[in-house]
Amino acid sequence: MDIRFRDARPTEEERAAVDALLGPPASAWEGGERTEADLRSAARAEPRRDLLLPALHAVNDRVGWISEGALDYVCRRLTVPPAEAYGVATFYSLFSLEPRPPRVLHVCTDLACQARGAQRVRDQVEERLGPPGTTWRESPCLGLCERAPAALALEAGHPPRAEVYAPADPDAMARVPADAMPGAPRPDAVPGAPRPGAMPGAPRLGGGSGLDAAGLDAAGPDVPGDAPAVAAVPQAGQDGLILLRRAGRADPASLDDYRATGGYTALRRAFELGPAGVIREVLESGLVGRGGAAFPTGRKWDAAARQPDHPHYLVCNADESEPGTFKDRVLMENDPYALVEAMTVAGYATGCATGYLYLRGEYPRAAALLRHAIATARARGLLGADVLGRGFAFDIELRRGAGAYICGEETAIFNSIEGHRGEPRSKPPFPVEKGLFGKPTVVNNVETLVNVLPILERGARAYAAAEPKLFCVSGAVRRPGVYELTFGATLRELLELAGPTGTTRAVLLGGAAGAFVTDLDVPLTFEGTRNAGATLGSGVVLVLDDTADLRRLLLRIAEFFRDESCGQCVPCRVGTVRQEEALHRLSRRVSREDLVLLREVGRTMRDASICGLGQTAWNAVESAIDRLGVFE
Repeated sequence: MDIRFRDARPTEEERAAVDALLGPPASAWEGGERTEADLRSAARAEPRRDLLLPALHAVNDRVGWISEGALDYVCRRLTVPPAEAYGVATFYSLFSLEPRPPRVLHVCTDLACQARGAQRVRDQVEERLGPPGTTWRESPCLGLCERAPAALALEAGHPPRAEVYAPADPDAMARVPADAMPGAPRPDAVPGAPRPGAMPGAPRLGGGSGLDAAGLDAAGPDVPGDAPAVAAVPQAGQDGLILLRRAGRADPASLDDYRATGGYTALRRAFELGPAGVIREVLESGLVGRGGAAFPTGRKWDAAARQPDHPHYLVCNADESEPGTFKDRVLMENDPYALVEAMTVAGYATGCATGYLYLRGEYPRAAALLRHAIATARARGLLGADVLGRGFAFDIELRRGAGAYICGEETAIFNSIEGHRGEPRSKPPFPVEKGLFGKPTVVNNVETLVNVLPILERGARAYAAAEPKLFCVSGAVRRPGVYELTFGATLRELLELAGPTGTTRAVLLGGAAGAFVTDLDVPLTFEGTRNAGATLGSGVVLVLDDTADLRRLLLRIAEFFRDESCGQCVPCRVGTVRQEEALHRLSRRVSREDLVLLREVGRTMRDASICGLGQTAWNAVESAIDRLGVFE
């Protein structure tokens, strides 16, 4: 592909996809048809680079890939140099700049699925469709770990569609007629699996040019065919739950159900307390970030609120891509209005008028529910220029990621939203000083934000006395899913709820960036896991029995970090490759030289990488060697 403007013309379908998002071009200077008036005068086009990712999504979702003509048209509409747009489009795994069928099957081969037979599924698909390529591809974690092994089919069109295979039965997939496999115009459902539904973008949910909220609360959104969201919550319906209390008890698409179960009590309490009072409650509660860093949330909010530079921005990090993590998806699918309310409270406390909800591209069901919830809240006066008639202006914009683990890093999200490659920034300055668009920014993940609601509803002291934490349990257990426990419960207590299927050999805490533990009495707190030489991370609890192939698992972890490294810094870019090479050699023949090399590479990545990806890429491998004796 030539990365200069070459006047390559988009197809009518590609042009329509972009225009549905941006509106028709005003002149030839913005990509419209050239007229005599355009030859007489020049028009100044305002750069709108922050719409680059949505525009690429619009084309990819409609056609299935991004042609040279489509990229050229997007660049002219947004005043973005083609070379830079090309760099962005090639950064994300869900986009393709080469022709491919409209339907592509993504087969998860990551940790939780591998522990549940993903290799057999993968081999079956390869036997049917040939090597990975345009019709199917191996995928990192899809966030469907409670139903592993999993696969996700994404089909371009108007509207685009999706179908979930979870658990992905290779025998059932093999019985699907040939015209129903990836590349076919319209799929048939896998026997025993639900039919797909319309993805976000269907007319009833509103196109790219805006959302029509009329009637949405009564009708509910169209969502991809899938198991009920509550199926991922084994504790659903139990008394005493805090974060998961609405799972199975309220319709996630109904604002009336949400308000009938205590919804918007916290926002009204926030207006009574005032911004400083809300921050004081969050500080006194002791709430820390649930994404892994465990930074005190109140301190972050206070620092951002004090910044004199305006405007302030709020970013909700819903790009949970850590293998084995799916708690945020479960929260969003079971209680989307809670996140909308929590973001509104955070925006009020920190002086933000706009919140960006950055959602994983592999979560079409959550995207549909959230778009529906945002539109309904806006129509009911719960978002917009005058929230609840209190003179407070706040609105939420949903931005979809496109398949990049690194965009879960707080500053990489900024670059992605702004229309750049999702690469981390050097710190300082920190996000509360200069974040999104160079302005003070608060970044919190979904679980962190939703915890703010019970703090305001119950009071900081009552919340701190029984602080809830969500855990994503998968692997060799009878009842995988998201569990809510009080901080301080032990790993053994959690596993008793999930029911191990055999002899537990080890548990991977924190996902690919975490560590293996064998002590089941470790307290599930940030301090307790740290004392055990592990990390609570994002709450991943992957249980491995004595049948698990630990060497293959370590290789998959190394492959994951190699693939997901953004390549910006040398220690990570080179180190993740060298780590994988050494593990391949060790899987064939154990050598002291390779073990020494592996440790040197791992320590270098930990000490010198620019962000958490490289700094944690060695953790699981190190713990497996030292505690499990994998290469003895």
